[in-house]
Amino acid sequence: MIQVKLFDQEHEKDLENEMNRFLERLDEKKLLDIKYNIAALPEDEGEKEQIYCFSAMIIYRK
Repeated sequence: MIQVKLFDQEHEKDLENEMNRFLERLDEKKLLDIKYNIAALPEDEGEKEQIYCFSAMIIYRK
């Protein structure tokens, strides 16, 4: 059976750490693919600050 595991963090290092913890427990032979995405949104209208969303999906066999 094919499964997915979704990850979402505000900081890329947090995403990396969370994914690495999951991958440590996953047999390499079961890993099918990893998808990665970054989204940047303005924090508030009129402000120059941005909110970042780093997300990834690991596709694997159970």
